[in-house]
Amino acid sequence: MGYAVTADLDLTFAALADPTRRAILARLMEGEASVAELAEPFAMSQPAISKHLKVLERAGLISRGRDAQRRPARIEGEALAEATGWLERYRAVWDANFKRLDGLLSQLQAGPRPGDSQN
Repeated sequence: MGYAVTADLDLTFAALADPTRRAILARLMEGEASVAELAEPFAMSQPAISKHLKVLERAGLISRGRDAQRRPARIEGEALAEATGWLERYRAVWDANFKRLDGLLSQLQAGPRPGDSQN
C-alpha cells in the first residue's frame, strides 16, 4: 500500500472519528443539503458546521457545489469505498480466526473422545 493511499485513509478515518461528521454524512445520504439545512439538528452554529464540512471535503467524503448563493454539499463515495476495501481485508482475517475458534469450541463442547488419555 503506497504512502498516498495511507494518507488518504488517515484523512478518511480522522473525518469519520467525529460523531457530528458521521451524522452529517448520514444526512447527506438522503440528498444534498446546504449548511443551514445541515446545522438544523445540531446545537452548533453554521460556521461550526462549515468547519466540519471542510474536514469532510478535505477527506474526499463530500463535495460542495454552487447554486446561486447556496453551496450545497453532497456525499462522495470513492473515499468511503477505499476505506471499506481496506476494512474488508481485515474482516477476512477475523472471519478465518472466528471459524478456527468455532472449531475449537465444538471440539471442547464434544468432550474427550474414547481412547484419549486423561492425565
